[in-house]
Amino acid sequence: MKDKRGKRKEKEYTTDSERETFLLAKKLARDFKGKEVILLTGDLGAGKTVFAKGIASGLGLKDTHQVCSPSFTVINIYQAKYSIYHIDLYRLEKNTEILDLGWEDYLGKGIIVVEWAEKIKFELDAIKITFVIGEGDQRKIKIRF
Repeated sequence: MKDKRGKRKEKEYTTDSERETFLLAKKLARDFKGKEVILLTGDLGAGKTVFAKGIASGLGLKDTHQVCSPSFTVINIYQAKYSIYHIDLYRLEKNTEILDLGWEDYLGKGIIVVEWAEKIKFELDAIKITFVIGEGDQRKIKIRF
């Protein structure tokens, strides 16, 4: 989403637990139209997979335990209100490896959630979410629409 001047909107949140991070994502996902791309960036353990679970829950996936970081399979697909294409780029190093996944074939066919999205070196119209680890379980979450 962009404001009247064509600039992206940006919101910042602070969560104090995994549950709060999950619920924030769940609430955000309820407004999705079925074609969103969500790019998640942040350090290991920052809450990207928890956020992906919250998105899946917000889209009506009953068993969010099946949502796990697809580090070895690279892409997991879940069926909810819309198809969810959960992609993890952690193990990929080169831009060509990312492009070779063929995940752009999923654009417009459901919700695409990408963990370790900072590895994408090309422009993509997406909701960009950055996680910063705070004290204890606290997370600073910046969302750019």
